[in-house]
Amino acid sequence: MKKIVLIGMPNSGKSSLLNRLTGSSAKVGNWPGLTVSVLSAKLIVGDQMAQLIDLPGIYDLSGFSEDEKVVTTYLNTQKPDLIVFMMNASQADRQTTLLSQVSACGVPVAIVMNMADEAHALGITIKVDALSQKLGLPTCLLSAKYGQGTEQLQKLMREGLKSGPARTLSPAEVEHALKVSVEVPAQASHLLTERIDKVLLHPWLGLPIFLGVMLLLFEGVFSIGKPMQDAMSWFFTNVRTQALEPLFSGLPQLLQGLLLDGLYNGVSTVASFVPLIILFFLFLGVVEDTGYLSRAAYLMDALMSKFGMDGRSFVMLLMGFGCNVPALMGTRVIRSKGLRYLTMLSIPFSLCSARLQVFVLFIAAMFTTEQAPWVLFSLYLVSIAMAMLTSLIFKNKYVNIDAFVLEIPPYRWPTFRQMVLKGWQEVRNFLLRTTRFIMLGVLLIWVLTNFPQGAAAGSSDTWAGQLSHWMAPLFNPLGINEQLTIALVFGFVAKEVVIGALAVIYGHEGQALIDAIVQNIDWISAYSFMLFALIYTPCVSTIATIRSETKSWAFTALSVAWPMCVAWLVSFMFYQTATWVHLHA
Repeated sequence: MKKIVLIGMPNSGKSSLLNRLTGSSAKVGNWPGLTVSVLSAKLIVGDQMAQLIDLPGIYDLSGFSEDEKVVTTYLNTQKPDLIVFMMNASQADRQTTLLSQVSACGVPVAIVMNMADEAHALGITIKVDALSQKLGLPTCLLSAKYGQGTEQLQKLMREGLKSGPARTLSPAEVEHALKVSVEVPAQASHLLTERIDKVLLHPWLGLPIFLGVMLLLFEGVFSIGKPMQDAMSWFFTNVRTQALEPLFSGLPQLLQGLLLDGLYNGVSTVASFVPLIILFFLFLGVVEDTGYLSRAAYLMDALMSKFGMDGRSFVMLLMGFGCNVPALMGTRVIRSKGLRYLTMLSIPFSLCSARLQVFVLFIAAMFTTEQAPWVLFSLYLVSIAMAMLTSLIFKNKYVNIDAFVLEIPPYRWPTFRQMVLKGWQEVRNFLLRTTRFIMLGVLLIWVLTNFPQGAAAGSSDTWAGQLSHWMAPLFNPLGINEQLTIALVFGFVAKEVVIGALAVIYGHEGQALIDAIVQNIDWISAYSFMLFALIYTPCVSTIATIRSETKSWAFTALSVAWPMCVAWLVSFMFYQTATWVHLHA
């Protein structure tokens, strides 16, 4: 099978093109460094099947960071049949050295001038035929975002797979060709971007505005998503009572309990919160794709430097809001080993989507709709505070020796297609986690809460009851009861399992589960539980990624033990203080 490789600077649109041509769902966004590993998908080019490979963005083939090594190692060990060199059409002059290096790889090269729509808006004129003739390389204009120019690219790839190696170009030759073929008006600039940045990047107003934007995001999620979540709970409850209970009525009681109280209650309770999760990532996706997150990194750099990290570390923490695993892999863009390790130690404190599901359940149960956004916002602030505390404590052990450099992209409005893809990615990830972890988790919990035979379901005589009783002295000072303790134990495997575990432990789903939680704990215990669930040991997938990325069992052990200790201390201080204040108020 022919191999076609996408190479270009960070944020040049390679992953967007991969998605556009192949229907893949690689994560894309308006900030550099999202692709830090090799992504690939199959593509029909002419009359043959080819493999389209998206490599991490790179500024120089002589670089030494982990993501740059991914590119150079691939080119040295897996000789491609064609290199598609992606250029930002509005910044062509910045990419002369990299194009020169790519032309010397000894394989055919085709040039794609991406973001042609932005170049046109800036009044930039690109004479494609003249540029192609000067460089001796096939060239086309493209907008991967809107799909313009894909037919010409298909033609270029068909011809490129049949052509010989590109001639080696010097940086001077590339620069001369661009000067002759690309006309940039003297006043070409992103005026709107500059005007907005005067406000959003203001030294005093920038950070409060960013926090306000995030608070509005949470407000929108709960205002729009709560009715949708209630509707989902109503639907799943009726499916059980109207369809499943009559259908399974002839089965043995134990099997009925397994299917309904175990599997169905656990999975349906998690599923009922999917609308809120989708909304959160749709809204966050808008903030991300506009380019605002890059600006957040810039705003946070001065503050982060006081804690031993920099703006890139903050970007990785924000990536962790989706899932800690890709955020950990994203640290490959950091050249300094000390800074990378410090960032990796901090990322597991990011409030990931799995934890978000747990918090949405407890916030919906214990707080009003008006209070909910503030409660969730406070947990995000705690998440960032814990990451910074970790960085402050360990910054002398893991020292940063790398300067902070981050490209600030122009503001871009995401397309409807991009937003739909983001929503689908979250649904797909949820379905994958359901089949892998949640179903197995809730089934195991059902067994622990219903055996040994003869013990009343959920009682202290069951295996789960015995385990929680043994752990009670550790969690009672935190206000975390035995039922919540069991849920936390299984949350170590995957945080999504926590909600399913509670549904199985309490024997309810939907609104009935919320009512059961309200009857058993108060808001202080609920918030203490959420603090512990936020901070304590990361899930198995995160731990495995840390081990894989660092190749160090000692560092992996630290990443497990440190959050557990901090979680206990923070929850203990909150619960004891809040309880004392409440009693003496």
